Amino acid sequence: MIYFDNSSTTQPDESVLDSFIAANKKYYANPASLHVLGREAESLLSRSKEQMLALVGNEDGEVVLTSGGTEANNLAIFGLAEAYRSRGNHIITTQIEHPSVLNACRELESKGFQVDYLTVDAEGLISLEELEKTLKKDTILVSIMHVNNEIGTIQPILQCAELIKKNSRAVFHSDCVQSFGKLHVDMASLQLDAITISAHKVNGLKNSGALILKKGITPHAINFGGGQENGLRSGTVSVPNAVAMAKAMRISSVLEERADYREWRNLLMEVCRPYDNIHILSPDNGAPHILSIAFKSINGEVAVNYFQEHGIIISTSSACSSKTKDAGHVIEAIGLENKFKNGVIRISFGNTNTKDQVVEFINVLKSFVELIERGM
Repeated sequence: MIYFDNSSTTQPDESVLDSFIAANKKYYANPASLHVLGREAESLLSRSKEQMLALVGNEDGEVVLTSGGTEANNLAIFGLAEAYRSRGNHIITTQIEHPSVLNACRELESKGFQVDYLTVDAEGLISLEELEKTLKKDTILVSIMHVNNEIGTIQPILQCAELIKKNSRAVFHSDCVQSFGKLHVDMASLQLDAITISAHKVNGLKNSGALILKKGITPHAINFGGGQENGLRSGTVSVPNAVAMAKAMRISSVLEERADYREWRNLLMEVCRPYDNIHILSPDNGAPHILSIAFKSINGEVAVNYFQEHGIIISTSSACSSKTKDAGHVIEAIGLENKFKNGVIRISFGNTNTKDQVVEFINVLKSFVELIERGM
């Protein structure tokens, strides 16, 4: 099988699995324990976090290990909103965030917070002018994802940060789950206060993620117990998971975008452009690893099944919403024409893919379009 659903999850790298197993064998002690084995585990945990911080340009910051991107986003939204509530109750996000951000914000609205959801254009891009107009003196938190998980739009994070710092005292958080490992993510140069990372998106293990915080940015805890992770996330910390995540981040980290992904994406876009019954949703300058297209008057599940029958795995949308029958919130937000709404598919590249696989995808795509043109 050719696997083009890497934005959903990636295949764990062998070296990541090896590091996880090795750490489980040797550093199995609780890092909170005072005995020598506990201190050894704690030392390894600290080194893993230091590596993570260095990889995102935030050496003096803090890593809060979580069960994944969803928990990290929840800690960012709930925790930071509560921590800075004395400054105000206004929050800004966008219409196309991951559900772990959107649903958290909706829950905060029920608790008295005011939330504004920035609109996007047909390519999923926010308006910097709208952001500037929406910022208030009592804005305490802004959360804008770096790369959209469904169509690959790259938001102008640095320009957003400059506006936020100039016009408010808000903490700026970005969901970088889809950008780390494909684009260069540097918290200092992007002026970010908090970011979310998920290991299984970068050839790491599921159930491993992190909220990475700039020094001095401290959310309130959203779970309680023994006070691990400096009181921000109670529960016994899994040192092997931390080691494996640091390893995955090291092997996936890039100083610039993945040129091979960009080449493959551009090739696919050029193949799709001539067809009237294919609409390209992803912007030309979007993330290099994600291409989202839609077929006219065809259900996306039909396309997924056809490609699967020909040995290629793709998805209809994000894994979080792919089993629902309605068009997702991102598709609604970008205003896609009704005749294309149900025919959305996403192709996403990863470390296991090759150009030959992309060429094979193109061959199957052409045969599928021929079927459509003949009325299936």
